[in-house]
Amino acid sequence: MRKVLVTGATGFIGSHIVTTCLERGDAVAALVMQGDTEGLVLEKKGVEVFYGDVRKYKSLEKACEGRDVVFHCAAVATDWAPKKLFLDVTVGGMENICKASLKAGVKRFIDISTSDVFGLREDITIDETLPLRFWKEPYPDSKIMAEKIAWKYHREHGLPVSMVYPLWVYGPGDKTFVPLLADAIIKKEMIFWQRGAIVWPTYIDNLMDLLMIISEDDRAVGNGYLVHDGISVTLEQFCSGIAKAVNAVEVNTYIPYAAAYIAAFVMEVVWRLFRIESRPLLTTYTVKNLHSRMVFSIDKARKELDWKPVVSFQLGFGETMRWLKTLDLSELKQK
Repeated sequence: MRKVLVTGATGFIGSHIVTTCLERGDAVAALVMQGDTEGLVLEKKGVEVFYGDVRKYKSLEKACEGRDVVFHCAAVATDWAPKKLFLDVTVGGMENICKASLKAGVKRFIDISTSDVFGLREDITIDETLPLRFWKEPYPDSKIMAEKIAWKYHREHGLPVSMVYPLWVYGPGDKTFVPLLADAIIKKEMIFWQRGAIVWPTYIDNLMDLLMIISEDDRAVGNGYLVHDGISVTLEQFCSGIAKAVNAVEVNTYIPYAAAYIAAFVMEVVWRLFRIESRPLLTTYTVKNLHSRMVFSIDKARKELDWKPVVSFQLGFGETMRWLKTLDLSELKQK
């Protein structure tokens, strides 16, 4: 029986890792922020819960003690938060969890990174050989800084690090991608600023399948892997599917990219100036992200780990839409 620790265990990806590991018969521990009521839910499932904070090294030592595998999901998982929070949680948290994992002698350290770390490149098929490239945006840039720390611990101290670079992760329990799009579509706030912008969906079960392989296959140590469903769709197609599922009007409004970017920039300035707590309707990160036509290869995982997506996009999207329709559609916006 493996002893597993999951940080960020109450988030979308973290909670699925917990469930998957429990189903496999692993002894699962979770790092949960103090005051998070989801910790009680995890305890009822048989999870050993440690209440702590990745920003505080001491709270990680005991959680890591005796663990075989650490799945590190804890990070600021939004594009709209104070820059200091990104640096403290995503970057500083990585330093702390690597240090604690090294001290505890964990056999596998798996970080949930993001495909964003490879930058915005449409001139080449993106794979894991490309250098990391900053966006001048706090979410992807902090993930790059965090990743560099993890690889430093691998090179200099032998921490058995593996990276996973998910693309657009969706599925039941999603708290950001599909709910935010659905909310904008229902409220008629969704607009496009690029015809044929490309989305590479990653169904949560496909991500879980690859993560479990990585957690056991020795070939994965010292390597990182992109993951998606094996196909791309346009953002228009993805949003059309959501609109049909929630009986909303399909989006057909387009504005120039420059107009969208300027609007996002102005909104961010206003939100910061007046210290508005809610998320702006547009952010510069979102405008950049939903404008791209990038191409991502998952050949490395296929060739090195004999992995392929276990769930098709059609099946995964259908399951996600069935879940979406069970929610209170008036309260979708969370990030």
